[in-house]
Amino acid sequence: MPRMTKQNKFRKPKGLPSKDQILEFIQTSDTPAGKREIAKAFGLKGQEKIALKKRLKDMAEEGLIDGKRTAYHRMGGVPKVTVLKVVAIEDGEAIAEPENWAPDSKQKPPRLVVKDSKKIAAVKRGDRILARNEETGRGWIAHPMKKLPARTEGLMGVVEFDGAGRPWLAPVDKRVRDSAPIGDLGEAKEGELVLAERMGKSARSKVKVVEVVGDPLAPKAFSLIAIAKHGIPHIFPQEAIAEAERAVDLSLSPDHREDLRDVPIVAIDPADARDHDDAIWAEPDGKGGYRAIIAIADVSYYVRPGGALDREARKRGNSVYFPDRVVPMLPEVLSADVCSLKQDVDRAAMACHIRIDKDGKVTDWRFTRAIVRLAKNIAYEDAQAAIDAGDAPEYLQNLWGAWKLLFKAREARDPLDLELPERQVRLNDAGQIEEIAVRERLDAHRVVEDFMIAANVAAAKALEAKAAPVVYRIHEQPSREKLLAFREYLASQGRKFALGQVITPGLFNRMLKDIADPSEKALIMEAVLRSQTQAFYGPQNAGHFGLSLGSYAHFTSPIRRYADLLVHRALVDAYKLEQPKPKLDLPEGTGLSERDRTALHQITDAISQTERRAMEAERDTIDRYVAAWLSGRVGETFDTRITGVQGFGFFATIEKLGGDGLVPVSTLGREYFSYDEKAQKLVGEQSGTEYAVGDRLKLKLAEANALTGALKFEVPDSGGSGIEPRGNRVAAKKRSHQKRGPKKAPVKGKGGRPGNIRHQGRKK
Repeated sequence: MPRMTKQNKFRKPKGLPSKDQILEFIQTSDTPAGKREIAKAFGLKGQEKIALKKRLKDMAEEGLIDGKRTAYHRMGGVPKVTVLKVVAIEDGEAIAEPENWAPDSKQKPPRLVVKDSKKIAAVKRGDRILARNEETGRGWIAHPMKKLPARTEGLMGVVEFDGAGRPWLAPVDKRVRDSAPIGDLGEAKEGELVLAERMGKSARSKVKVVEVVGDPLAPKAFSLIAIAKHGIPHIFPQEAIAEAERAVDLSLSPDHREDLRDVPIVAIDPADARDHDDAIWAEPDGKGGYRAIIAIADVSYYVRPGGALDREARKRGNSVYFPDRVVPMLPEVLSADVCSLKQDVDRAAMACHIRIDKDGKVTDWRFTRAIVRLAKNIAYEDAQAAIDAGDAPEYLQNLWGAWKLLFKAREARDPLDLELPERQVRLNDAGQIEEIAVRERLDAHRVVEDFMIAANVAAAKALEAKAAPVVYRIHEQPSREKLLAFREYLASQGRKFALGQVITPGLFNRMLKDIADPSEKALIMEAVLRSQTQAFYGPQNAGHFGLSLGSYAHFTSPIRRYADLLVHRALVDAYKLEQPKPKLDLPEGTGLSERDRTALHQITDAISQTERRAMEAERDTIDRYVAAWLSGRVGETFDTRITGVQGFGFFATIEKLGGDGLVPVSTLGREYFSYDEKAQKLVGEQSGTEYAVGDRLKLKLAEANALTGALKFEVPDSGGSGIEPRGNRVAAKKRSHQKRGPKKAPVKGKGGRPGNIRHQGRKK
């Protein structure tokens, strides 16, 4: 692939450049790259220019570049709804980029044209907006939904002083590389974790400390970092708490509810569960099938539309779970007590009654408001142990019998089956890390999961039968752009993938099933995962590709997800489950409000965004815990697997533990490594050494930064000189030339400001 020189020229290949060569030129060109510039850079003439025109058209149709002829831009996948930051005003049009852009190659963030909206004031450079995005023949268009407050991300950090006694803010976000000068320290002291804000409009302006969080490495500090960084609401307004406390006094009467207190319904949850949304029961129907009940906490009875409690729940969108705490969607008096389904206590529930035939198909369903009294709250591990020992009580045996039928139908449906390990951080009573391990996947987990899926499908279809509003959980099939990238990747591995066939989850499953080698299977599984779209909420049904379902809604977790609460309200309306007006000072009605109905699109867009925010915060926190856990093991060698490859190095994760770390190409020695984007690998020019996604290898842990969650690895005995290979020196020089911010901070004591804190060899 051609490389840039100081004069920004390319070594001319023979003949028409490949798509990759065109993409690299567009990506690295200092000037707008149109057809004329591309032809000139590669020395094309006559028929070659005509062939170039056709190739550019093909690339635009494949989604690799936009369709503008004057200046092409490389395209990347953009979520349907996401947060954008306005980066420029060009010819009267606002241009925005995704705020959280995590490219899987060398891609720059895609640029979107922001359309004018009557709902919000005109946007200006620097504004943050929540927007609905669409791809057109001429590029990406953003339809703004609302303006968002300025984000504090990157302005959370640790106070440090340089050799001259000047204070600096060392960031705790691994995506922020530079310290910021502190203009107003307030009462903050050196080494303290603080929240700051800019004192000017420039990205280089000084910052002011607005809140002191405390010791950055104290137990429970990592979740506080994520809460502040992502702007997660974590303090309930007094009016919401007061409303929740009034709702506690609502009475339950069998006069208006189905009485299920004598049914041995059980809740099977993690041993450390903080709230219990769901419980299940089943018994044989005498015809080879089962009758079953999925009882779900009746949150809509307590959280009334339009009230202070409802407004706060909608703003939060969902609960956020950290190893040391939960930031609940509802005040704890409801989430952890009154709404939580507990053993031997009367609780309000929405009951989904289903019939499962001998083939595992759900043939009938109905919904009621009920009173339940759970027979048992049991941990997954305990339920599984009882089944394995053969002495499980009848209610568990019935659940497993019904599940075997549901599983039979699941296999016939053939949903996407990816083995995705989940990391679990266990803390002691002092909040210190006791263990980090991969959570074991048991049949007990699958039992509950398949019952919940059956109830979610029943809820969606029940609402469709009444032509009622539905908040669907939507997972679209992979886009053509992603499938093309997937096909190219498989081709680099000597495998074929035809785009002309019907794309189904089973297609991916069969591909994975045919791979015997675990290393290769992990490699292809990573590629399958990258090819998938992100699930979201919306009022227009588009099916759930991953589960291979035509209609799917979230109904089973209303304590922790606002989407489920909306589905409950819709069921209350559609099936007239409303109870008499309470005499307490609470909003009337427990069904959908007029606002719910008329603004359902905006609400679902917003809760899709809060879900992504929660996922990022939870992932960041786990990364910090893993880095803290490993900080005392710097210098040790670990079994790892490569999870991503870039031109500047590759990422690897420690097997059976997790924790992604970077191996910079500059540490691989003096040999030049070229980057093969299609094959996702680095190749040594002299030795032929390859580092590819999915490869397993031993790596030495060189650095573990608990504050940012960043890890850095080295190849043992690689002979790394610290000298950057020639292919990267040019790119680094270009980045340095373009960069406008302050230079990277040196280590404290060497002059200038302090660098980002490193905690090598320090055990937490």
